[in-house]
Amino acid sequence: MEDTAGSNPQSLGFTEKLKSWLSWSWTYVCFIWFGMVLIMIYVLWSPLKLQESLTSASVFLNTLTPKFYVALTGTSSLISGLILIFEWWYFRKYGTSFIEQVSVSHLRPLLGGVESSSTTGLFASVNGEAEPRPSVSECKVWRNPLNLFRGAEYNRYTWVTGKEPLTYYDMNLSAQDHQTFFTGDTPQLRPEDAVMQKAWRERNPQARIRAAYQAIEMNHECAAAYVLLAEEEATTITEAERLFKKALSIAGKDINLLVYIKRRLAMCARKLGRIKEAVKMMRDLMKEFPLLGMLNIHENLLEALLELQAYADVQAVLAKYDDISLPKSATICYTSALLKARAVSDKFSPEAASRRGLSTAEMNAVEAIHRAVEFNPHVPKVILIEMKSLILPPEHILKRGDSEAIAYAFFHLQHWKRAEGALNLLHCTWEGVCVPEEELPFFILFTAGLCSFTAMLAMLTHQFPELMGVFAKAVSTSCSLQPWRFRTVECAHGFL
Repeated sequence: MEDTAGSNPQSLGFTEKLKSWLSWSWTYVCFIWFGMVLIMIYVLWSPLKLQESLTSASVFLNTLTPKFYVALTGTSSLISGLILIFEWWYFRKYGTSFIEQVSVSHLRPLLGGVESSSTTGLFASVNGEAEPRPSVSECKVWRNPLNLFRGAEYNRYTWVTGKEPLTYYDMNLSAQDHQTFFTGDTPQLRPEDAVMQKAWRERNPQARIRAAYQAIEMNHECAAAYVLLAEEEATTITEAERLFKKALSIAGKDINLLVYIKRRLAMCARKLGRIKEAVKMMRDLMKEFPLLGMLNIHENLLEALLELQAYADVQAVLAKYDDISLPKSATICYTSALLKARAVSDKFSPEAASRRGLSTAEMNAVEAIHRAVEFNPHVPKVILIEMKSLILPPEHILKRGDSEAIAYAFFHLQHWKRAEGALNLLHCTWEGVCVPEEELPFFILFTAGLCSFTAMLAMLTHQFPELMGVFAKAVSTSCSLQPWRFRTVECAHGFL
């Protein structure tokens, strides 16, 4: 993390603007260049007699020796091999394809894709100003509904290991969320609101905390500043709860602040062992703001009810939210599987089941686990059968991805362990369903195929220079006959 403490705000703002401009310009410069090349070719086609030039180029290609084609295909194979090695290294290190990541980041907005921010417009529906919500893709980035407190929980990891528990990308998404949440209802930002807007963007925790105190000095009733202090400065859940209560008392009628603070207060009560109080606060919040389904408060409620072992209440919540028309989650799918598995897991035996067959209840449990594994296959592989060590959940998760599996298991593994035999049933069923392997990205397979194909051409050209030379000349001749349209008859004539 870069240390922004003591930096000149004006120079820092100029630097950020310069970086943003450079990033924007490099995003579109290649498309501008490509467009200019096409326009130039179109304009200069007739004056420069480019078609005749293409014919001359074809004549030039006919004079090339086989050694040129060996060098050409060999160089192509080498370059694609280097790209393959880099892609493989990047995939093993970061779990994604570099080319795919860059393509999604830069090409998706141009093709009409949507931003991956999980919270834009969520509170607009609370205020009644939003359009009806369209269908939401399940494979997108969402804010983790059970995200930990930075000061009281995430920082403990930093104190022990000296490492940051959150990635910059994750924290940047959170900064965008907070700016969206706490913009305020007024058309013009108050001075303290402007300070807080900058505070959320600060990369250094101490700079954010200092900005919050600066906002409080400007206005003692700046609720957003107390929220930041509760999230980041408080080193215990009790202290965080005290600051959230202070923020709640001065939040006024700002719905965004009220919803955020009440939810975090309910999570404080849950972490402090006042689980019934937390359940009541969550139910009241869902009744007060019934349009908050997109915020997934019901997932907080499900976890608290499981801790109370109130399985009938859990089933009632699932009956409302486990609907085919609503976005699914690992919490919903695996909690449903847990309830069905709990009914049979204590007496379940794979050997006995193989002899006598599955009973109706066991079949229901197995089908529920199948459904959960189909939704997110990472949960049993990464967490529930403890093939990998448990790590802290991120503040944002990718639905159906391993980050969602980590977040789910961090809070729900204890509930599976509490149900006798449930993990054994999950393990046996999952092994029968599939053992999911990590799929290689498309671009790794593509570059591997390209490298192999060009290497094969280089080898064939080296072994059979005359035959491959005739083939290359025939291809170049047939393609030059009609530069803009490919006609089968002319290509067949060129090969003959």
